[in-house]
Amino acid sequence: MESTRLQSPPLSMPRRRPFLFATLAITFGISLGALGFHAIEGWGWLDSLYAATQTVTTVGYGDVAPATKAGRIFSVFFMLIGVGIVLYSLTNIMQTIVQSEILESYQRRKRLRKMMNLSDHYIICGAGRVGARVVRELERTGTPFVVIEKTGSKVQAIADAGGHFIVGDATLETTLHEAGVTRARGLAACLPDDADNLYVVLTARDLNHSLHIVARAVEEQAEPKLIRAGASRVIAPIIIGGHRMAQALTKPAVADFMDSIAAENLNLGFEQVEVAKGSTYAGKKLRDTNIRSELSSVIVVIRRAEGEMIYQPGGDVELKASDMLVVIGRPESLTQLTKVAQGIAGGY
Repeated sequence: MESTRLQSPPLSMPRRRPFLFATLAITFGISLGALGFHAIEGWGWLDSLYAATQTVTTVGYGDVAPATKAGRIFSVFFMLIGVGIVLYSLTNIMQTIVQSEILESYQRRKRLRKMMNLSDHYIICGAGRVGARVVRELERTGTPFVVIEKTGSKVQAIADAGGHFIVGDATLETTLHEAGVTRARGLAACLPDDADNLYVVLTARDLNHSLHIVARAVEEQAEPKLIRAGASRVIAPIIIGGHRMAQALTKPAVADFMDSIAAENLNLGFEQVEVAKGSTYAGKKLRDTNIRSELSSVIVVIRRAEGEMIYQPGGDVELKASDMLVVIGRPESLTQLTKVAQGIAGGY
């Protein structure tokens, strides 16, 4: 069973240097000894290497031993130097291992304390091709998140950036608890296997009934199963990719427009905004707000609290508290609109 404790990613280059230095030092010592025995005793290279290795490893001379006076004098100095190199290298390695363990333990506790303070964050299960794209989007918007990934090397970039991560099995309850699933706003199951994603959805839904869960479906037939398991939305990259290719083939202008928005080339973006009870928008008709006149934003759809969807609402449509607005507009306009909708700022 995969460990669920917080772990660190693979050793960085500064931590590998002592091991590299020790390896080079021991190799240099053995090479120096082999060269000395070959030059002084006249042994072949294999016997010289064999004797040098015996010396630095303190095994002793059994079948091959220096016969000349000069060879024995060299052996005395080489024993002191060779054994000293080995002892120093081993001590350096042990010191590095102990320091790394202490540092990693401290970093794990520090990350755990930070994650315990997280709330309304998002949990990303899997940092593969799909999960990495989700992480980059959350990083771009400054949204708090925790990544759960089995392979430590995949979270190296997240660790370098100071992000929250757990090296462990996302299908286990203990791992999801460590990621703060009971305090999270949403979870993305991005594992490469449908069975694993199904298990993540089942476990997460059982731990947090109000959690918004988006699951990846590798196979098309897995979509209804994930929905029944508790996923709020299911995304099938193969289906979406095929739809986008067909759109680019048959409706290139529409595809170019959508790509421009995704790439932020048009300085436009989509946003979902909930109308709060204390907002000046609540109870007002759309034409009486500043959404179109001042903010130059367009409401694409209004989702009522009871689930009714109003597409391309006209000016006579009244906004109500708890309405969810899907809006397209400039980033600065969307920011101002969100503040007004939440009752943070006035709209007039």
